[in-house]
Amino acid sequence: MLSISSINTKFIRASLFASAAIMIGISLPAMAQDAPADDESSNAEIIVTAQKREERLQDIPLAVSVIGGDAVANNGGITLENAQYLVPSLNFRKSGTSLNQALFLRGVGTINFSIAAEPSVAAVLDGVVLSRAGEGFTDLFDVERIEVLRGPQGTLFGKNASAGVVSIVTKRPTADFGATVEASYFTKSEYRGRATVNVPLAANVRSRFTGFYGNYDGNVNNLTKGNKVNGYEHYGLRGAIEADVSENIMLTLRGDYRKANDDCCAEIIGTTPTNAAALALAGTGFNAADSRNIRQNLVTATKEKSWGISLQADIALGEHSLTSITSYRGWDNTEIRDGDWLDQPYVGLNQLHDNGPQTSNTFSQELRIASPTGQFLEYVVGAYYSKAESDRTFTRNVITCSASTLAAVVPGLVPCSTASGASTITTPAGTADFGSTFKNVSVFGQTTLNLSDSLRLIGGLRYTHDTLDVNHIRRTTLSGPGVQGNFDAGVYNNGLVATLPATGFVAGASNGVPFTTSTSNNNLSGKAGVQADLTENNMAYASYTRGYKGPAYNIFYNLTTVGAGVIAPETVNAYEVGLKNTFLDGDLIVNLAAYYAKYNNYQANSPDFVAGVRTTRLTNAGSVSTKGFELDFVATPSRNFTLSGGVAYNKARVEDFRLPPGADSTQLLAKGTPLANAPKWKMSLGAQYDIETSGFANIELGSQIAMQSDQIYELSPNPAVRLGSTVDGYAIVDLTAALVDPNDGWRVAFQVKNLFDKSFASSIVSGGPGGSFRYIIPREADRYFGVTAKINFGAK
Repeated sequence: MLSISSINTKFIRASLFASAAIMIGISLPAMAQDAPADDESSNAEIIVTAQKREERLQDIPLAVSVIGGDAVANNGGITLENAQYLVPSLNFRKSGTSLNQALFLRGVGTINFSIAAEPSVAAVLDGVVLSRAGEGFTDLFDVERIEVLRGPQGTLFGKNASAGVVSIVTKRPTADFGATVEASYFTKSEYRGRATVNVPLAANVRSRFTGFYGNYDGNVNNLTKGNKVNGYEHYGLRGAIEADVSENIMLTLRGDYRKANDDCCAEIIGTTPTNAAALALAGTGFNAADSRNIRQNLVTATKEKSWGISLQADIALGEHSLTSITSYRGWDNTEIRDGDWLDQPYVGLNQLHDNGPQTSNTFSQELRIASPTGQFLEYVVGAYYSKAESDRTFTRNVITCSASTLAAVVPGLVPCSTASGASTITTPAGTADFGSTFKNVSVFGQTTLNLSDSLRLIGGLRYTHDTLDVNHIRRTTLSGPGVQGNFDAGVYNNGLVATLPATGFVAGASNGVPFTTSTSNNNLSGKAGVQADLTENNMAYASYTRGYKGPAYNIFYNLTTVGAGVIAPETVNAYEVGLKNTFLDGDLIVNLAAYYAKYNNYQANSPDFVAGVRTTRLTNAGSVSTKGFELDFVATPSRNFTLSGGVAYNKARVEDFRLPPGADSTQLLAKGTPLANAPKWKMSLGAQYDIETSGFANIELGSQIAMQSDQIYELSPNPAVRLGSTVDGYAIVDLTAALVDPNDGWRVAFQVKNLFDKSFASSIVSGGPGGSFRYIIPREADRYFGVTAKINFGAK
């Protein structure tokens, strides 16, 4: 149990509470990996591809967390959102749509509302880098493992990995026939199903196909519609065909399709508005993270379709290996949003509704060659190309009302109607069409010099050429609250720069021609490090990494001339030292890492008001820093008992904030302001205990504890806003008990999620009606129960 004076009192209480739970008999599922019970040294033999080749986790000079696929499935995880409870350095920022969700590593990430900006944490699926943040939140099914690479990884993974990489590796086909059928039910009307079949097609051809379906009503009551919201309906298919074309050539064809129809995520008004909205929302509670009610006449929803196909060729060239990965992916996302959070317009309370479909596609090609290992010089060299195109049509409809003949609902709350003569209204509205095209060409290489059996030098470089083209046109029928006037090439006035002290561009007359602009950039990034084997089972390393994220534009619905300029590339200088230790013949693994990183031209969203509506503006926010330490461990005290866990301390702060053009000086963030989505402390603790009964079924007992300290959700210069958008430290405890066939033919598991019913928010932001704060409450913030039954036929 931690006892450190700098941890706030609430976090100490959470830690004490969770520790007490452990002492009364809770056992927790293995977080880091799934170790076979009959191999006591398997902890030290975890294989990863974090350096673009298969290596033992304990041999690589990187801070990497590995989550086994069975651990993800047994924990009930659906997307990468759930992985944050298993990896202390990983955080997730929930949003009204997956389009705007983001991952954070070591306190750094990009909350992205622009179609022309990239994430800081790269999501990678079977070696293919996913271009947009939202693409990474696909359903986790038939997963072999998830590798979380902490800190900048641009040398081998590219420009959108300035804070780290989350790599999803799916299960490969095997040579034996097998099938799995799985069904789950969770309380509050959640159903899931999955079926996998592994089929050998020929002597040297193997295939694997998995289909899934999930449905959940939601955890929030919409009092206006009389139903639950913040649920989902997902279904999809994934397939892989693997063929040994010859003794030296293996081809792998992968494909996936997924469709999602989510009525998520409606924002709850968690604090009392200071205007008439308090009357309109009466009965919803205004009870912060304990609220579960809304009154909205438009169901906030996300409709999403994603698909992809890739062909990987692995070719043995003597002792060298050549890998080629060719991929084409599509991703369509439609955001439907109730942006007034009310059931109808009222006098003095506007209605604001959004609808924003987006289509995206990405082609990528990676080619790399890896030398044999065990020689004086080891290397991986390669080239990469990608082209990512996105287009969006975003429509906003607003109703403003200044007077109404309708009777007041209660004194001070007068409803409005669009019926002729009923109310004095205006209907500001507009539609914007905008898009972006990213092109990236790079060459890279990383070498290891084995100076001796125990001392190695590591060096790597990546040269990147980026081009970014954007376009935007907004056609407005009537401007008003939340709706700017026309924007096009004429308004932008061909980029004519204003004369100082004015900022931005000189506005012109609308001409109906889309505004277009472009930028390009060249960058050389890389890393240098040293690695030393202190003993046969203890390794130390130190590294310096220069990371990079390409240029961007803040292209969104309400774009104006002030915000149309290019956002400079983000760079980072990162330093890391670490120890990787294997004790007791592999029965105990203890890995430590300490780091410091400083980001310059940090691409961040700053709170802003555009046309009277709160939004955020993507900008170069100056420099920020993050520093801390991490500890991961896996222990196998006995053949049937595994403990695992991790602790992360992170201090992420503003170093030198830079205001965007035209911003109010009161928005300047002081040096030392903590970054959003970066709790100072996080911890996970897990174990699994297997009981061999010699009967019809063995027993598995497990649980998981995840803890974190206070977390700010909104980066604001106003201390009151930062306080209002802070979620208190919390701990959640999950329990699992399963009956398992000794021959692995079937498994029935019973789960309790959030045993102590600890409520918390996964997003809190300002800008609600009457100065209120808006909350998003995740499924994990309520206690619920579930049962999962799985049947295996032949090989899994």
